[in-house]
Amino acid sequence: MNTTDLIVDVAGLHSWYGSSHVLHGVELQLGRGETLALLGRNGMGKSTLIRTLLGHVTQREGRIRLFGKDMSQARPHEVARLGVAYVPEGRGIFPNLSVRENLVMAERPGRDGRRDWPLARVLETFPRLGERLGHQGGQLSGGEQQMLSIGRALMTHPELIILDEATEGLAPQIVAEIWRVIRSIRSAGIATLTVDRDYRRVLAHSDRAVVLQKGQVVLKGSAAEVAAHPDLARNLGL
Repeated sequence: MNTTDLIVDVAGLHSWYGSSHVLHGVELQLGRGETLALLGRNGMGKSTLIRTLLGHVTQREGRIRLFGKDMSQARPHEVARLGVAYVPEGRGIFPNLSVRENLVMAERPGRDGRRDWPLARVLETFPRLGERLGHQGGQLSGGEQQMLSIGRALMTHPELIILDEATEGLAPQIVAEIWRVIRSIRSAGIATLTVDRDYRRVLAHSDRAVVLQKGQVVLKGSAAEVAAHPDLARNLGL
């Protein structure tokens, strides 16, 4: 992959929580408009890798380049300003704000001034939210809260969205709706880094995949190559 096309370029990444060494020399690349699946069993370092990329884990070594800029020591707000949006596990919506307030409080132009995802487009993508604009975030179902979290991320007009367990604990009908939206995001040319326990589904919606085992990359390649790899089930504990 041409380095000028990379929006994420990570090399030799180590991170710690106190004395606990979690990531061990991780390398990761993500190109513009590309969808990357991040796979691995619980406790293998997926969320730590995401949090390190976002600047939340401060005990780190190695190189993190985002959009060609060295962000190895960047803080979370500096990463966000580059055009990176985050949909966290647990959703992170504001329960005491209305749906409208949750959305518009995040709105700002993209890195190049783009405004591809105004409120009207987000509500067109998530009709349920349009029906609940006056409801408080805490009054929504789990699936609606997830839609709100993704919609809020889109309101920042990002070039990269990181989705951490976007379908965890949701009813099958809502899961199908979330994956429909992820397809829309992908077709709109927004790069995505996706973590989801349904590895078959996330691979089906990805261009490439990386598998972590004890904080190290043990498999990587195209989504089809990783899906067909004989060691995949073992590395996922299946």
